[in-house]
Amino acid sequence: MSLLTIGAFARLSRLSPRALRLYDDLGLLPPAVVDPSSGYRLYAPEQLERARLVAWLRRLGMPLAQIRDVCAMPPPDAAAAVTAFRDRIAREAQAREQLATFLVDYLSGRGSPMSDRSTELGIRYAVRTDAGLERDTNEDTAYAGTRLLAVADGMRGAHGGRASSAAIEALKPLETADLPAGGLLNALSEAIGSADEAIRAADEPTAITTLTALLWSGSQLALVHVGDSRAYLLRDGTLFRITVDHTYVQSLVSEGRLSAEEARSHPQRALLVRALGHDPAPDLSLHVARPGDRYLLCSDGLSAVVEPAALEAALRTGAAPAETVDALIALAYDGGAPDNIACVVADVVPV
Repeated sequence: MSLLTIGAFARLSRLSPRALRLYDDLGLLPPAVVDPSSGYRLYAPEQLERARLVAWLRRLGMPLAQIRDVCAMPPPDAAAAVTAFRDRIAREAQAREQLATFLVDYLSGRGSPMSDRSTELGIRYAVRTDAGLERDTNEDTAYAGTRLLAVADGMRGAHGGRASSAAIEALKPLETADLPAGGLLNALSEAIGSADEAIRAADEPTAITTLTALLWSGSQLALVHVGDSRAYLLRDGTLFRITVDHTYVQSLVSEGRLSAEEARSHPQRALLVRALGHDPAPDLSLHVARPGDRYLLCSDGLSAVVEPAALEAALRTGAAPAETVDALIALAYDGGAPDNIACVVADVVPV
């Protein structure tokens, strides 16, 4: 069998040698032979088809962990997986296009939905926290009002509970502030800065908390997120997670070193890389709400215990927000409820 050097194989597959070394480390595309004396990787010509498939899927933007799964599937199943991925990125592209159009109109002074009272929406909401089955204290704090939804998950211990409360308290004045849609992100950013300063003033290593919040104005909503609490959107019957966890394990998933399934049981899944009181660096984004949307904000006491499919099923029942919150916490209890649980459900309705 005539083998190809890594350089020759890289040229034929249109993958860089660096990428090939990474894919070998991940078990995605191991070489046919590794020279025992030099350590050089050698590839068989028959591996080119798989390598080109990997290259095409990477060009599509598919994460490495998902590519590994697709490459292991029979062709019909792989085609279905790529179709599902295509549909997801098409929805995301549409959402980005809508946001870009909105921002162009706003920044160009040509008018925008920010000042269009005919598109103003309201929310029906419910909020609840629970200590869970294995904790005798509750460091989770949650809030829901007509303009503000927020969940914070403090580190275990008294200082963590005070940190989560301080984070929510710093946001509460925004509930009644006279804020145009164009000022939502700035207002959230300033409030986050104030919360972080207040938490750091305690000078306690356990005064750390996550924070995920939505602030409304008309049909616009601003999202702020730091840590591993989550925000989900149920739109047209499909559930989307609109936050990315700021954890060490999520960084491994993003790099393709872990699958999402492996991450769920990883022993360091709760290790935060960003949090208020430590390294805030929050994610801030602006979204356009639609009538019929349903939002879920929750701590990892829910998301780490209940499978995404079960979350989606509970949110799709059409039950009122209060009933849905109770059903979600019951699911966490069915899963053992090992942690505190914070949960906010909000439905978007026309005013």
